[in-house]
Amino acid sequence: MGSVEVAPISLPRETKRFVRTWFTIYENDPHWIPPLYFERKRFFDPHKNPYFNYARVAYFVATRDGRDVGTIAAVVDEVYQKEEPGTGFFGFFEFVDDVEVASALLDEAREWLAYEGMQKAIGPFNFNTNHEFGLLVDGFDSDPTVANPHNSAYFPGIYEELGLRGVMDWFAYHCHVEMPGVKKMKRVSDRLLKRNTEIRIRNLDLKNFDRETAQIHKIYIDAWEQNWAHVRVSDEEFEFIARGLKEIIDPALCFVAEIGDRMAGISITLPDFNQVVKKMRGRVFPFGWGHLLMKKRTMNRARILMLGIAHEFQNLPLGAALYSRTFEAARERGYSQGEASLILENNTRMRGALEKMGATIEKTYRSYEIATHSETIDEKKQKEGAAD
Repeated sequence: MGSVEVAPISLPRETKRFVRTWFTIYENDPHWIPPLYFERKRFFDPHKNPYFNYARVAYFVATRDGRDVGTIAAVVDEVYQKEEPGTGFFGFFEFVDDVEVASALLDEAREWLAYEGMQKAIGPFNFNTNHEFGLLVDGFDSDPTVANPHNSAYFPGIYEELGLRGVMDWFAYHCHVEMPGVKKMKRVSDRLLKRNTEIRIRNLDLKNFDRETAQIHKIYIDAWEQNWAHVRVSDEEFEFIARGLKEIIDPALCFVAEIGDRMAGISITLPDFNQVVKKMRGRVFPFGWGHLLMKKRTMNRARILMLGIAHEFQNLPLGAALYSRTFEAARERGYSQGEASLILENNTRMRGALEKMGATIEKTYRSYEIATHSETIDEKKQKEGAAD
Protein backbone atom coordinates (compact mmCIF):
# COMPACT_ATOMS: atom_id res chain seq x y z
CA MET A 1 0.00 0.00 0.00
CA GLY A 2 1.38 3.38 -1.04
CA SER A 3 1.92 6.43 1.13
CA VAL A 4 -0.76 9.03 1.81
CA GLU A 5 -0.49 12.31 -0.06
CA VAL A 6 -2.49 15.43 0.84
CA ALA A 7 -2.95 18.29 -1.60
CA PRO A 8 -5.01 21.51 -1.64
CA ILE A 9 -8.11 21.56 -3.80
CA SER A 10 -10.02 24.49 -5.31
CA LEU A 11 -13.72 24.88 -4.62
CA PRO A 12 -16.27 25.39 -6.10
CA ARG A 13 -14.41 24.37 -9.29
CA GLU A 14 -13.57 20.91 -7.93
CA THR A 15 -16.72 20.39 -5.89
CA LYS A 16 -17.55 17.15 -7.69
CA ARG A 17 -14.20 15.59 -6.76
CA PHE A 18 -14.42 16.79 -3.15
CA VAL A 19 -17.96 15.47 -2.70
CA ARG A 20 -17.45 12.29 -4.70
CA THR A 21 -14.76 11.24 -2.21
CA TRP A 22 -17.48 10.89 0.43
CA PHE A 23 -19.43 8.46 -1.73
CA THR A 24 -16.43 6.14 -1.69
CA ILE A 25 -15.92 6.49 2.06
CA TYR A 26 -19.55 5.69 2.86
CA GLU A 27 -20.30 3.16 0.16
CA ASN A 28 -20.96 0.45 2.80
CA ASP A 29 -22.71 2.65 5.38
CA PRO A 30 -26.51 2.20 5.02
CA HIS A 31 -27.29 5.33 7.07
CA TRP A 32 -25.25 7.91 5.17
CA ILE A 33 -27.32 10.44 3.19
CA PRO A 34 -25.64 11.50 -0.10
CA PRO A 35 -25.56 15.28 -0.55
CA LEU A 36 -27.03 16.90 -3.65
CA TYR A 37 -24.25 18.07 -5.97
CA PHE A 38 -25.98 21.26 -7.07
CA GLU A 39 -26.65 22.29 -3.45
CA ARG A 40 -23.06 21.67 -2.35
CA LYS A 41 -21.66 23.56 -5.33
CA ARG A 42 -23.82 26.56 -4.46
CA PHE A 43 -22.79 26.30 -0.80
CA PHE A 44 -19.07 26.26 -1.67
CA ASP A 45 -19.32 29.18 -4.13
CA PRO A 46 -18.01 32.49 -2.68
CA HIS A 47 -20.03 34.36 -5.31
CA LYS A 48 -23.27 32.86 -3.96
CA ASN A 49 -22.65 32.10 -0.29
CA PRO A 50 -22.12 35.29 1.80
CA TYR A 51 -20.33 33.30 4.50
CA PHE A 52 -17.10 33.71 2.53
CA ASN A 53 -17.26 37.46 3.08
CA TYR A 54 -16.24 36.75 6.67
CA ALA A 55 -14.14 33.62 6.43
CA ARG A 56 -10.96 32.22 4.90
CA VAL A 57 -11.16 28.55 3.95
CA ALA A 58 -8.64 26.01 2.68
CA TYR A 59 -9.66 22.57 1.37
CA PHE A 60 -7.55 19.43 1.11
CA VAL A 61 -7.94 15.95 -0.38
CA ALA A 62 -5.95 12.88 0.65
CA THR A 63 -5.00 10.31 -1.96
CA ARG A 64 -3.43 6.88 -1.78
CA ASP A 65 -2.44 4.80 -4.80
CA GLY A 66 -4.20 7.28 -7.07
CA ARG A 67 -7.50 7.05 -5.17
CA ASP A 68 -9.12 9.87 -3.16
CA VAL A 69 -9.54 8.61 0.41
CA GLY A 70 -10.34 11.66 2.53
CA THR A 71 -11.12 15.38 2.75
CA ILE A 72 -10.83 18.24 5.23
CA ALA A 73 -11.43 21.99 5.36
CA ALA A 74 -9.67 24.51 7.61
CA VAL A 75 -11.53 27.73 8.44
CA VAL A 76 -10.66 31.08 9.96
CA ASP A 77 -13.98 32.75 10.80
CA GLU A 78 -13.36 36.47 11.27
CA VAL A 79 -16.58 36.93 13.26
CA TYR A 80 -15.62 34.16 15.68
CA GLN A 81 -12.17 35.73 16.08
CA LYS A 82 -13.86 38.61 17.91
CA GLU A 83 -15.13 36.13 20.52
CA GLU A 84 -12.33 33.56 20.59
CA PRO A 85 -9.19 35.00 18.97
CA GLY A 86 -6.74 32.35 17.86
CA THR A 87 -9.36 29.60 17.46
CA GLY A 88 -10.01 28.18 14.00
CA PHE A 89 -12.44 25.54 12.75
CA PHE A 90 -11.96 22.28 10.91
CA GLY A 91 -14.71 20.48 9.05
CA PHE A 92 -15.70 18.25 6.15
CA PHE A 93 -13.26 15.88 7.84
CA GLU A 94 -14.09 12.61 6.10
CA PHE A 95 -11.77 9.63 5.74
CA VAL A 96 -11.62 5.90 5.13
CA ASP A 97 -11.03 3.65 8.14
CA ASP A 98 -7.32 4.42 8.30
CA VAL A 99 -5.66 6.50 11.00
CA GLU A 100 -2.76 7.37 8.68
CA VAL A 101 -5.15 9.05 6.23
CA ALA A 102 -6.95 10.94 8.99
CA SER A 103 -3.68 12.03 10.60
CA ALA A 104 -2.26 13.36 7.33
CA LEU A 105 -5.41 15.41 6.68
CA LEU A 106 -5.62 16.83 10.19
CA ASP A 107 -1.93 17.73 10.19
CA GLU A 108 -2.38 19.67 6.95
CA ALA A 109 -5.36 21.58 8.35
CA ARG A 110 -3.55 22.33 11.62
CA GLU A 111 -0.50 23.60 9.80
CA TRP A 112 -2.60 25.87 7.56
CA LEU A 113 -4.45 27.25 10.58
CA ALA A 114 -1.15 27.86 12.35
CA TYR A 115 0.11 29.88 9.38
CA GLU A 116 -3.09 31.92 9.68
CA GLY A 117 -2.25 32.70 13.30
CA MET A 118 -4.50 30.15 15.02
CA GLN A 119 -3.35 28.36 18.16
CA LYS A 120 -6.32 26.00 18.48
CA ALA A 121 -8.76 24.20 16.16
CA ILE A 122 -12.27 23.07 17.08
CA GLY A 123 -14.65 20.93 15.07
CA PRO A 124 -16.00 19.30 13.10
CA PHE A 125 -17.93 22.33 11.81
CA ASN A 126 -19.09 22.59 8.20
CA PHE A 127 -18.31 25.59 8.54
CA ASN A 128 -19.64 26.70 11.97
CA THR A 129 -22.64 26.20 14.26
CA ASN A 130 -24.89 27.91 11.72
CA HIS A 131 -24.26 24.95 9.40
CA GLU A 132 -23.93 21.19 9.90
CA PHE A 133 -21.63 20.29 12.76
CA GLY A 134 -20.63 17.66 15.29
CA LEU A 135 -19.18 14.16 15.21
CA LEU A 136 -21.67 11.38 15.79
CA VAL A 137 -20.45 9.34 18.78
CA ASP A 138 -23.63 7.44 19.65
CA GLY A 139 -26.67 6.47 17.58
CA PHE A 140 -25.14 4.91 14.47
CA ASP A 141 -28.07 2.60 13.75
CA SER A 142 -30.45 5.11 12.16
CA ASP A 143 -30.41 7.79 9.46
CA PRO A 144 -29.68 11.41 10.40
CA THR A 145 -32.48 13.92 9.99
CA VAL A 146 -32.36 16.77 7.48
CA ALA A 147 -29.41 19.17 7.89
CA ASN A 148 -27.66 16.93 10.42
CA PRO A 149 -24.38 15.13 9.65
CA HIS A 150 -23.59 11.43 9.84
CA ASN A 151 -20.33 9.49 10.17
CA SER A 152 -19.46 5.84 10.55
CA ALA A 153 -18.78 4.22 13.93
CA TYR A 154 -14.98 4.09 13.45
CA PHE A 155 -14.61 7.89 13.46
CA PRO A 156 -14.65 8.54 17.26
CA GLY A 157 -11.87 6.04 17.90
CA ILE A 158 -9.66 7.61 15.26
CA TYR A 159 -10.40 11.10 16.61
CA GLU A 160 -9.15 9.99 20.03
CA GLU A 161 -6.11 8.30 18.52
CA LEU A 162 -5.24 11.58 16.81
CA GLY A 163 -5.27 13.41 20.15
CA LEU A 164 -8.52 15.30 19.58
CA ARG A 165 -10.22 16.10 22.90
CA GLY A 166 -14.00 16.16 23.32
CA VAL A 167 -15.19 19.51 24.70
CA MET A 168 -18.97 19.65 24.16
CA ASP A 169 -21.81 17.22 23.47
CA TRP A 170 -24.98 17.91 21.51
CA PHE A 171 -28.09 15.75 21.66
CA ALA A 172 -30.72 14.74 19.13
CA TYR A 173 -33.97 13.89 20.94
CA HIS A 174 -36.40 11.41 19.43
CA CYS A 175 -40.03 12.55 19.66
CA HIS A 176 -43.37 11.15 18.60
CA VAL A 177 -46.78 12.77 18.52
CA GLU A 178 -48.26 10.47 21.16
CA MET A 179 -45.67 11.09 23.88
CA PRO A 180 -47.32 11.11 27.32
CA GLY A 181 -46.24 14.66 28.11
CA VAL A 182 -47.70 16.24 24.96
CA LYS A 183 -51.20 16.51 26.46
CA LYS A 184 -49.80 18.12 29.60
CA MET A 185 -47.85 20.58 27.44
CA LYS A 186 -51.10 21.49 25.69
CA ARG A 187 -52.80 22.21 29.02
CA VAL A 188 -49.94 24.53 29.98
CA SER A 189 -50.25 26.23 26.59
CA ASP A 190 -54.02 26.64 26.88
CA ARG A 191 -53.72 28.25 30.34
CA LEU A 192 -51.03 30.63 29.10
CA LEU A 193 -53.05 31.80 26.12
CA LYS A 194 -56.27 32.09 28.13
CA ARG A 195 -54.65 34.25 30.80
CA ASN A 196 -52.60 36.35 28.37
CA THR A 197 -54.86 37.39 25.52
CA GLU A 198 -52.13 39.60 24.06
CA ILE A 199 -50.14 36.46 23.16
CA ARG A 200 -50.76 35.02 19.72
CA ILE A 201 -49.36 31.87 18.13
CA ARG A 202 -49.48 31.92 14.34
CA ASN A 203 -47.96 30.10 11.39
CA LEU A 204 -44.94 31.38 9.51
CA ASP A 205 -46.08 33.66 6.68
CA LEU A 206 -44.19 32.70 3.53
CA LYS A 207 -45.98 35.43 1.54
CA ASN A 208 -44.00 37.95 3.60
CA PHE A 209 -40.85 35.86 3.69
CA ASP A 210 -38.31 38.71 3.79
CA ARG A 211 -40.07 40.44 6.69
CA GLU A 212 -40.42 37.17 8.59
CA THR A 213 -36.78 36.28 7.99
CA ALA A 214 -35.58 39.63 9.35
CA GLN A 215 -37.62 39.21 12.54
CA ILE A 216 -36.59 35.58 13.04
CA HIS A 217 -32.96 36.64 12.63
CA LYS A 218 -33.36 39.02 15.59
CA ILE A 219 -34.74 36.20 17.75
CA TYR A 220 -31.96 33.90 16.58
CA ILE A 221 -29.29 36.39 17.62
CA ASP A 222 -30.93 37.07 20.98
CA ALA A 223 -31.78 33.49 21.96
CA TRP A 224 -28.68 31.70 20.68
CA GLU A 225 -25.85 34.19 21.25
CA GLN A 226 -24.79 32.67 24.60
CA ASN A 227 -24.47 29.14 23.20
CA TRP A 228 -21.04 27.57 23.14
CA ALA A 229 -19.14 28.27 19.87
CA HIS A 230 -22.05 30.28 18.48
CA VAL A 231 -21.12 32.61 15.62
CA ARG A 232 -23.28 35.67 15.01
CA VAL A 233 -24.62 35.40 11.50
CA SER A 234 -24.88 38.45 9.23
CA ASP A 235 -28.15 39.62 7.68
CA GLU A 236 -27.13 38.51 4.21
CA GLU A 237 -25.92 35.09 5.30
CA PHE A 238 -29.05 34.46 7.38
CA GLU A 239 -31.13 35.33 4.33
CA PHE A 240 -29.04 32.91 2.23
CA ILE A 241 -29.61 30.11 4.74
CA ALA A 242 -33.31 30.93 5.02
CA ARG A 243 -33.81 30.90 1.26
CA GLY A 244 -32.16 27.49 1.09
CA LEU A 245 -34.57 26.18 3.73
CA LYS A 246 -37.58 27.84 2.09
CA GLU A 247 -37.45 25.17 -0.61
CA ILE A 248 -38.36 22.47 1.93
CA ILE A 249 -40.31 24.39 4.59
CA ASP A 250 -43.88 23.38 5.36
CA PRO A 251 -45.33 26.58 6.91
CA ALA A 252 -47.97 24.49 8.69
CA LEU A 253 -45.14 23.15 10.90
CA CYS A 254 -43.55 26.55 11.64
CA PHE A 255 -44.85 28.93 14.30
CA VAL A 256 -44.27 32.43 15.61
CA ALA A 257 -45.21 33.63 19.10
CA GLU A 258 -46.17 37.30 19.20
CA ILE A 259 -46.86 39.54 22.18
CA GLY A 260 -48.68 42.58 20.98
CA ASP A 261 -46.90 43.61 17.80
CA ARG A 262 -43.56 42.02 18.76
CA MET A 263 -42.17 38.64 17.79
CA ALA A 264 -41.26 36.89 21.02
CA GLY A 265 -40.43 33.33 19.97
CA ILE A 266 -40.07 31.01 17.01
CA SER A 267 -40.37 27.33 16.22
CA ILE A 268 -39.10 26.10 12.85
CA THR A 269 -39.76 22.45 12.04
CA LEU A 270 -38.71 20.87 8.74
CA PRO A 271 -40.07 17.77 7.04
CA ASP A 272 -37.27 15.22 7.07
CA PHE A 273 -36.26 15.64 3.47
CA ASN A 274 -33.46 13.11 4.03
CA GLN A 275 -36.09 10.41 3.57
CA VAL A 276 -36.32 11.59 -0.05
CA VAL A 277 -32.73 12.69 -0.71
CA LYS A 278 -31.33 9.30 0.31
CA LYS A 279 -32.95 7.72 -2.74
CA MET A 280 -31.61 10.37 -5.13
CA ARG A 281 -27.91 9.46 -4.72
CA GLY A 282 -26.82 13.08 -5.04
CA ARG A 283 -28.60 13.85 -8.31
CA VAL A 284 -31.92 15.38 -9.31
CA PHE A 285 -31.59 14.01 -12.86
CA PRO A 286 -32.30 11.67 -14.52
CA PHE A 287 -34.39 9.86 -11.89
CA GLY A 288 -34.24 12.01 -8.78
CA TRP A 289 -37.14 14.20 -9.88
CA GLY A 290 -39.46 11.21 -9.40
CA HIS A 291 -38.54 11.02 -5.73
CA LEU A 292 -39.15 14.77 -5.39
CA LEU A 293 -42.65 14.36 -6.80
CA MET A 294 -43.34 11.52 -4.36
CA LYS A 295 -41.94 13.32 -1.30
CA LYS A 296 -45.27 13.88 0.49
CA ARG A 297 -45.96 10.16 0.37
CA THR A 298 -42.56 9.11 1.70
CA MET A 299 -41.97 11.50 4.64
CA ASN A 300 -43.38 10.63 8.05
CA ARG A 301 -40.66 12.30 10.13
CA ALA A 302 -39.80 15.93 10.89
CA ARG A 303 -37.02 17.81 12.65
CA ILE A 304 -37.50 20.68 15.10
CA LEU A 305 -34.60 22.75 13.81
CA MET A 306 -35.06 25.93 15.84
CA LEU A 307 -37.09 26.75 18.93
CA GLY A 308 -36.09 29.90 20.72
CA ILE A 309 -37.56 32.60 22.94
CA ALA A 310 -36.24 36.15 23.21
CA HIS A 311 -34.54 36.67 26.57
CA GLU A 312 -37.08 39.33 27.53
CA PHE A 313 -39.90 36.77 27.43
CA GLN A 314 -38.20 33.66 28.79
CA ASN A 315 -40.13 33.97 32.05
CA LEU A 316 -43.26 32.89 30.14
CA PRO A 317 -43.90 29.27 29.05
CA LEU A 318 -43.96 30.23 25.38
CA GLY A 319 -41.93 27.13 24.58
CA ALA A 320 -44.84 24.99 25.77
CA ALA A 321 -47.22 26.81 23.44
CA LEU A 322 -44.88 26.42 20.48
CA TYR A 323 -44.23 22.73 21.18
CA SER A 324 -47.94 22.07 21.62
CA ARG A 325 -48.89 23.67 18.31
CA THR A 326 -46.00 21.93 16.54
CA PHE A 327 -47.01 18.44 17.69
CA GLU A 328 -50.66 19.12 16.92
CA ALA A 329 -49.79 20.26 13.40
CA ALA A 330 -47.39 17.34 12.86
CA ARG A 331 -50.13 14.86 13.78
CA GLU A 332 -52.58 16.54 11.38
CA ARG A 333 -49.99 16.52 8.56
CA GLY A 334 -49.19 12.83 8.95
CA TYR A 335 -45.83 13.10 10.74
CA SER A 336 -45.82 10.40 13.40
CA GLN A 337 -42.30 10.93 14.69
CA GLY A 338 -39.63 13.56 14.79
CA GLU A 339 -36.40 14.85 16.24
CA ALA A 340 -35.49 17.95 18.24
CA SER A 341 -31.86 18.78 17.56
CA LEU A 342 -29.18 19.73 18.20
CA ILE A 343 -29.47 20.54 21.90
CA LEU A 344 -26.42 21.57 23.91
CA GLU A 345 -25.61 19.29 26.83
CA ASN A 346 -25.70 22.30 29.18
CA ASN A 347 -29.08 23.56 27.90
CA THR A 348 -30.88 22.09 30.90
CA ARG A 349 -34.03 24.15 30.33
CA MET A 350 -34.77 22.81 26.87
CA ARG A 351 -33.59 19.30 27.70
CA GLY A 352 -35.87 19.27 30.72
CA ALA A 353 -38.89 20.34 28.70
CA LEU A 354 -38.27 17.64 26.09
CA GLU A 355 -37.70 14.92 28.67
CA LYS A 356 -40.86 15.88 30.58
CA MET A 357 -42.81 15.30 27.37
CA GLY A 358 -41.24 11.86 27.00
CA ALA A 359 -38.54 12.59 24.40
CA THR A 360 -35.39 10.47 24.61
CA ILE A 361 -31.85 10.98 23.39
CA GLU A 362 -31.41 9.11 20.12
CA LYS A 363 -28.07 10.46 18.94
CA THR A 364 -25.10 12.19 20.55
CA TYR A 365 -22.78 14.47 18.59
CA ARG A 366 -19.50 15.78 19.97
CA SER A 367 -17.25 18.78 19.34
CA TYR A 368 -13.50 18.39 19.70
CA GLU A 369 -10.44 20.59 19.99
CA ILE A 370 -6.73 20.26 19.32
CA ALA A 371 -3.75 22.60 19.27
CA THR A 372 -2.44 23.69 15.89
CA HIS A 373 1.18 23.41 14.83
CA SER A 374 1.75 27.03 15.83
CA GLU A 375 5.04 26.36 17.64
CA THR A 376 6.46 24.60 14.61
CA ILE A 377 5.23 27.39 12.35
CA ASP A 378 6.78 30.02 14.62
CA GLU A 379 10.10 28.21 14.40
CA LYS A 380 9.85 28.06 10.61
CA LYS A 381 9.00 31.75 10.40
CA GLN A 382 11.94 32.62 12.63
CA LYS A 383 14.28 30.61 10.42
CA GLU A 384 12.84 32.21 7.30
CA GLY A 385 13.31 35.65 8.87
CA ALA A 386 16.92 34.86 9.80
CA ALA A 387 17.60 33.65 6.27
CA ASP A 388 16.24 36.89 4.81
